[in-house]
Amino acid sequence: MPRTVIYDLKGGFGSLKRFNELYELESEAQGRGGVWTGPTVISTAPPIHPSPYLASLSIDGIPARPSISTVKYWSDFSHLFYHPRSIVQLNNYSLGSSIQPFENYTSGDELFDGLDKEHDLLDRDLRLWVEECDQMQGVQVFTGCDDAWGGFASRYVERLRDEYGKVGIWVWGIDGGEGEGRKDKKLLKTTNAARALHDLSMHASQYVPISNIPPHLPEYVSLNRLSEWHTSALLATVIESVALPCRSREDGRKRTTFNDFEAALNTNGNQRIAQLTFSVLDPQLLKDKLKQDSDPSHGDLRAGNSQYSHEPVREDSQRARDVAETTLDVDLLPGEMNDTRLSLKRLKKAPHVFGRVESLRGPFAVHAVETQYNDDDYSRKRRRLQNLPILERYQSSLAFEILDTFPEIFRDVSKSGLVAIHASLSTSSIVSTRVKGLQRVVARTVGLGEREALSNGLGEIAEAYEEGWSSGSDDDSDD
Repeated sequence: MPRTVIYDLKGGFGSLKRFNELYELESEAQGRGGVWTGPTVISTAPPIHPSPYLASLSIDGIPARPSISTVKYWSDFSHLFYHPRSIVQLNNYSLGSSIQPFENYTSGDELFDGLDKEHDLLDRDLRLWVEECDQMQGVQVFTGCDDAWGGFASRYVERLRDEYGKVGIWVWGIDGGEGEGRKDKKLLKTTNAARALHDLSMHASQYVPISNIPPHLPEYVSLNRLSEWHTSALLATVIESVALPCRSREDGRKRTTFNDFEAALNTNGNQRIAQLTFSVLDPQLLKDKLKQDSDPSHGDLRAGNSQYSHEPVREDSQRARDVAETTLDVDLLPGEMNDTRLSLKRLKKAPHVFGRVESLRGPFAVHAVETQYNDDDYSRKRRRLQNLPILERYQSSLAFEILDTFPEIFRDVSKSGLVAIHASLSTSSIVSTRVKGLQRVVARTVGLGEREALSNGLGEIAEAYEEGWSSGSDDDSDD
């Protein structure tokens, strides 16, 4: 059973209270003792009122549906009851403060250092949860990576690795995108993201950088890029779907863990950064089409006008390349992949895929025998020697359910409120391209004292996605 610890700034929890209907308030006298006996002055901040949706949950009737205008905090559309130990407010910084903004990587680093020296954060906040787990599969960390949270998370993950050396640590680093704003702010975000990628990938078992605002979206996605309610829903759809095989119960099919994911993605021991992509499909159209033994390219299966190709089984090495090179609709790897700084020669080259994990949820399982494709240990070794992609594909008939609090970001969703998801994690040469782009920014923006170490570190990360494939003759230096 997953346990949760949520860190947020002062004011970041909105109307969410630490104690709720499921957990009674502790004795007021408890924890209030002290040596001070003089007069005290109580300063109370203005209360944050619950959103209409949360307020309607306390009365009988149909809950009010959240909207962009009523959602100001992430808690405004959350109806979960969190344990008091799960809510940790960091009072050193206030949300949205212009006087002391929480936007510099070093600010998060220093904040963690100060709090950890005073409280030992892992012992205070995490250890009790870990001790309740009989067979802990791993730790997932969701964090912003282009602001001070990147520095805070990197130190946190470093402590996690020191404390739990053999436990899998997966970090999902969310990049808010450059968006609109001053040029110096954009450069600061990019520099923060570069530092986070460098530091987190050193200690995490797998680091998945995710763009909160993907640069390219298919027609069936209607996203308000200024609404964190919308953007978080898009990310929740793919993250929940791609990690579904790690939460599934035994049902006769192959069950997996995050360790299995790592074995397929990290093919040479240094590929700890993965690319996340996905497509959304209408499950009813997909089910009807898969029941027909006609041309699989005929008919619109995705929620929009694009088509989904259901590939038959082919010869081993050829099919490995075909599956690995399947392009899905939404690429969440931060950064424009058609950046004008990249050479035309580089852009025309098809990326080389080292490892790929696919999760298909929905009526894909109709042809489970045809589409099941997983590598055992022997096959993985053979593929490494042949420079072929290592592939893992997992299927579930459980479609993704659109809840009442979910925004209407998918057009033409069936009346059932279900969508089929094809999600993929992969390690490929595209990661090298992105890391080299960050390396160029670091060379211009980071101070001299840190520039060489950070730039060289990013260069070593990029090389891990070229070994055994790239000859180096068309490196970005020829731009």
